[in-house]
Amino acid sequence: MGVLVGTSGWQYRDWRGVLYPPGVPQRSWLEYYAGRYATVENNASFYRLPSRETFADWRARTPAGFLMAVKASRYLTHIRRLRDPAEPVGRLLRAAAGLGDRLGPVLVQLPPTMAADVGALDECLREFARFPAVGQPVRVAVEFRHESWWTPEARQTLERHGAALCWADRLGSPLGPLWRTADWGYLRFHEGCSQPWPRYGAQALRSWARRAAGTWPDGADVFAYFNNDQGGAALHDAAAFAAILRTEGRRVTAVPEPGEQESGEPGSAR
Repeated sequence: MGVLVGTSGWQYRDWRGVLYPPGVPQRSWLEYYAGRYATVENNASFYRLPSRETFADWRARTPAGFLMAVKASRYLTHIRRLRDPAEPVGRLLRAAAGLGDRLGPVLVQLPPTMAADVGALDECLREFARFPAVGQPVRVAVEFRHESWWTPEARQTLERHGAALCWADRLGSPLGPLWRTADWGYLRFHEGCSQPWPRYGAQALRSWARRAAGTWPDGADVFAYFNNDQGGAALHDAAAFAAILRTEGRRVTAVPEPGEQESGEPGSAR
C-alpha cells in the first residue's frame, strides 16, 4: 500500500471545525474520519481495553481497507512490564479480533523507566506470534523509551520476530537509532517545535520522509501517526507529510487538507 498516514486518535473536541464540520455529531466522527483517512492509531486501548463488541462496532463503522492500529494495554507494558505475557496478550487479541480485517499493527510502547529485558521482550513477541484469535499474523511495533534497549541483542530480537522498531520523534529529532527490523515500518510524531505549538515544520517532515524512503522500498507498508493532537496540529502535519511524500515520489494514502481551526478545548498530551 505504501505509506499510510493518520493520527493517534480521532475523538478530540478541538478538531471540530478543523476536521469535523459543526453539523457532524461526535458519535459519527469515526465514520467521518474513516471516510477521509486510511488508518488511525487507537490510543484509548492503552488506558482501558475495549470489549470485542466495541472493536466489532468500529469495524462495522469503517470502510473496507481501513486499518486501525491498536496500542497495547498498559497492564501488559507498564504493570506487568512484559512479564508473564500470555494472559494480557491473549486478552488483547481476543478483543481486537472484533476488528477482523480492519486490524492494523499492535503498538507495544514500553515505559521510560523500563530498562532492557530482552528475554521478556522475546517471550512477549512469541505470544503475539502464537495467538490465533485474529485469524491472521499480527504485526507488532515496539516503542522503546529507555536508552538501555539500544543493543544488538534487542535489535536481533525484533528482527527474529518480524517486529518493527517504532521510529519516534519529539521536537523534530529521532528518539533513538533508526533500525529497520522488519519489512514494514511504524513512525510516531509526538511533538514538533514549529509554530503554532506543537506543529512540525516542513524541514523536519521532509527529513522524516527521506529517512523512510531510504529505508523501505516504495510500496512497503509504513504506518505514520501524528500524536500532536492539540489544536488540530496532527491534522495539518499529516496533510503536509503526505504532500511531501508525494513530491518524493512515494505512494501514500489519501489525507485531507484540514479547514481553519475553531477555538475549542485542547486534547490531552501523551
